[in-house]
Parts: sequence; structure tokens; C-alpha cells
Amino acid sequence: MNFFQILICVMVFSSPGHALASTPTDPDWSAGASIPEEGRPNPYSWAPGVLEAKINSGQIHALKYPITITGLLIPAKPSLRALDAKPGDPLFALMRGILSLDSDFRDFKGFWKWLGLHDYPDSGPGANPSDIPYPDGRKPGFPMGVSILSRNGAEGFTLSCAACHSSQLFGRPILGLTNRFPRANLFFIHGQTALRKIDPKLFALLTGASPAEKAMYADSRDRIESVGLKRPAALGLDTSLAQVALSLAKRKEEPWAGRDPDAARNPRANLLDALVSDSKPAVWWNVKYKNRWLSDGSVVSGNPIFTNFLWNEIGRGADLPELVSWLQSKPEIVEELTTAVFATEAPKWRDFLSESAIHIESAKRGQILFQENCAHCHGTYEKAWSIKNPELRENESDPALIKRALTDTIRVRYFSQAKIKDVGTDPGRRLGMRALRESLNPLEFSKRFGIVIEEQTGYVAPPLEGIWARFPYFHNNSIPNLCALMTPPEQRPEVFYTGEVIDRERDFDQDCVGYPTGSKTPRAWRIAKDSRDHRFDTSRPGLSNAGHYERIFRNPDRSERYTAEQKREMIEFLKTL
Repeated sequence: MNFFQILICVMVFSSPGHALASTPTDPDWSAGASIPEEGRPNPYSWAPGVLEAKINSGQIHALKYPITITGLLIPAKPSLRALDAKPGDPLFALMRGILSLDSDFRDFKGFWKWLGLHDYPDSGPGANPSDIPYPDGRKPGFPMGVSILSRNGAEGFTLSCAACHSSQLFGRPILGLTNRFPRANLFFIHGQTALRKIDPKLFALLTGASPAEKAMYADSRDRIESVGLKRPAALGLDTSLAQVALSLAKRKEEPWAGRDPDAARNPRANLLDALVSDSKPAVWWNVKYKNRWLSDGSVVSGNPIFTNFLWNEIGRGADLPELVSWLQSKPEIVEELTTAVFATEAPKWRDFLSESAIHIESAKRGQILFQENCAHCHGTYEKAWSIKNPELRENESDPALIKRALTDTIRVRYFSQAKIKDVGTDPGRRLGMRALRESLNPLEFSKRFGIVIEEQTGYVAPPLEGIWARFPYFHNNSIPNLCALMTPPEQRPEVFYTGEVIDRERDFDQDCVGYPTGSKTPRAWRIAKDSRDHRFDTSRPGLSNAGHYERIFRNPDRSERYTAEQKREMIEFLKTL
């Protein structure tokens, strides 16, 4: 991930290995791989001890971008000097104007906040649900997702996976949770403007950049002309899909998609020039259950982490033969990051909120309704309150099992093949894969590494572990909470506000599970200076909140299948997942 771009959502998976090993078992990366119903949390079958070390290394790669030859690097020290210039300094006014930063912006810390990045935990590993490590053994002076890399005698900064795949819940940082408010795509647009307006000589003059830093800036200025741009339709959504396709449209139409000034100046027309195909970054804890990735399941073959590194670098002007050679020389990076992503566990309600907010008897009734209506798409969840499996019953004296809360899920039973379902949700995201397929499948690296995109009709019906924490819902964030999801589409909120979830009572609707709407909307969200960015309007292209209701909550004759009370019972059950 670079300074300008959110890393394409890492929706990946692998095949099972049977023997625990200290060397990796190469997974089957095809959509035909049969997935165990409990998923693949250890995709390479690492031995105990080795697994924990690989997870830790992979988390560090997620926090500190590992590709040292990355296409774009912004000189770190000159940029710090520019953005830490005091109000009244001409340099400060210039940078704020070019980047379109708010008048309240005062320093680099404010810049990180504007980007939507989150701080590391104060006390280090073990102090939070995700056990977030410090990349260099001590707490960095910048938030999660910022990376400082050295190249040719200069230091440059970029963004890593954590920029869009880490967030906070009630003030606690979570690695693998969707960042709800990243502005990396938006900054990419402003960044290109800045690079165009300020040539290397002026940059060095204004910031005191060294010759090596000036050269780094000049290289980024050259490469960014081969990068296509797309403004997100709403704050919280990602346009990486479009940026990859539009970047390829600015390169040569040849097997290695070489950079070319003429092609950059005269890009080929592409479906994604106009089509809104935005999607929110994915949570990591669902990945272990899948054999197709991305929200529409369109990537059906190829090592997915390797694939996403390649795509990400296309979106920042990398030379692809050099990148492929580097990635092939560093297989452990792909293995470790994949391991960390697949091993991620969903946060539990009881770790953040009181279990007394869950009505257990209602949840039990909701489980029955869920089994009847939802399990055939979203899987089955065995709960601690009703252990019926003989194998588990034999272990009821196990101290580890006794310690489980009543609401805990003992076992998830998903499917050997990910299910693609068209339930009427906004089609823009999956239709965008048509443009990406046409751009990517013919490339030499796609053929060489078996990377295949197949446009799907519908989206993956995901496992629902941690569903309570991944609001707003649908791939395009158009559903604020579970009550809205279970409301007929014509009655769902057309407009709602979003905000950081800090206060358990004010910022989160514990009954509806998600954002408060209507009169419950926090007043601070409505009157904030950036309230326009946080106002989600489902009437806009690509943001439709339709779908996932007919034949799910309605009968074929369009009568309601469930009463209001039964829907509340299902929500009580979903809180426990």
C-alpha cells in the first residue's frame, strides 16, 4: 500500500494441509479447492510455535509495508517539514491549499487524522483484542498503516495494509477490522495535483530536500502519471478496483503493461471511467472460510496475496517485471502475511459490551429462525448454550470449555465452496470486475501465475462471525444497522450519518446493532464541520440499499415471513456471532 492508495481488499484463501510442519505446504489457490467447514486458519500447516511466529511477522508486514521497491515513495523528512510548518508560514499555506486540507489542520498529526488512520495501542502487544505488535519493537511515532522505507540514501513514506484494514471499536484498536473512514484514495487525487504543481527543483527549494530526496520525489512525480484516479462515491468506500483498471488504461497494451508517456497522456476508454464500483475494505476474519476472494468472488485462481501485491503496485506506477522478480525472491513475505490474515479472529460482543445487553432466550429462538432461513447461505454456528455434538459433550469437563461464555460460538460450519448469490443488491461492484478482467487476465504475470478473474452474478454470501462489529452493511456500506437490513427496502433509511464509535450508548445502537439512525443520531455527527462527508445518501449511483429481502424476509406472495418480534430474536442471535 502506498501513500496515495488503499490496498485492494485482501479477500483471499488457501487449501488445507494435514501435517503440521516447519516448512510450508503450498496451498491450492483455485476456486475448486475444497474448504473444511471450519475454515483454514493455518493455511500453510505451520507447526505450533512456528505458526505464532509467522502470524507475528505477518502482522508486522501488514503494519509496515514490506515491498521495498514499491512504485511510489514520498520523501519523509521534507514532507514532515512542509506539513509541520506553522500557520502563517507560506509553505504551510501552499501545502494546505494544494491538498485541500481543512482550515483546522495544524500539523502532521492532524494530517494523519484527516487520512483516517488510528493510533497503536499504548501498552503494546497483548493489551488489545488483536495483539497488535510494534514493527520495530517500540511504539512508532505515527499511526498504524504508515511505513517509512529507505531507498538510495533517502527515507520515504507510504501506507501499508493496515491503513484500511485496521480500525477501532470503542477506543480499542483492531487489526483486520475495516477502517470505516480512510481517505487514502482522496489523498491520492490531491497528491497527484501537488506533484504536478511542484516540480523537483521547487520541492527541494521549499523543503530543503537533499539530492537523494529530490530524486525520490522526481521518480514519484514521473510514475504517478501512469496512475488512474477515481474519487470514492462516499467516505468509507474504496476505489482500488477502478484505480487498477484505469491505471492499466494509461499503460501500453502489451503483456507486461509497460509505462509509456503517450499512453499516460491518452488513456484508453474504460467501463470504470463512469461506473461506480466502490466497495468497503473487507474484514480479515472471514477469509479463512473462502476459496474465492473479493466481495463478488470473482478472483477464482492464483496466489491471492501475490495477486493483490501486483494489483496494488499497478495502482502506483510500478515496473511489473521488476516487481514480479522481487516478489519471487521473497516468498516468505507472502506466506507470513497470508498466515496472519487467515489466523485473524472476529471480535466478540462480550469483549466490548455487556452480555446483559443480549437476551439469551430470545437469541436461542433467533438461532432456530436463522437455521431455517439463513444457514443455507451463511453457515451454521454451534453455541455454548446448546452443545449437542457428542464430541463436544464429552469435553464438557474441559476447563477451556467451561470458561466459555454462554454466547460463545463453539464451532462454525461453513461450506466447502463459497456461495455466490444474487439477492438484488447494488450490481456496480461486481460489474466493475468485467473491466478489470479484460485488463488483467491477458497480462503475462496473470498467465504465468495462474491469476484468473471471472465475472460473477451476485456476491459471496459471507460467514457472519463478528457481524455485529462490521457495520455498516452490504459491500457498499448502504445499510446502517441490522434493523434496517430486516426492514423492507422501500422503508430503509435513505440517508443516515456515520461517525467514530467511541461511546457505547451514544455512538452504537445496541438493539439494532450498528449506527444509530433518525432521532438517535448523535447531534455531534450532524453538526460537525465534515458532516457532509459523513452523510450517506443511498439514492446516489452505486450506493443503493436495495436487495437481500425478497424471498428472505418475504414470501413469494410478498407477505411478510417474520413478525417484528421474530426479527428482533434473529438480531439477538446475530449479536452472539
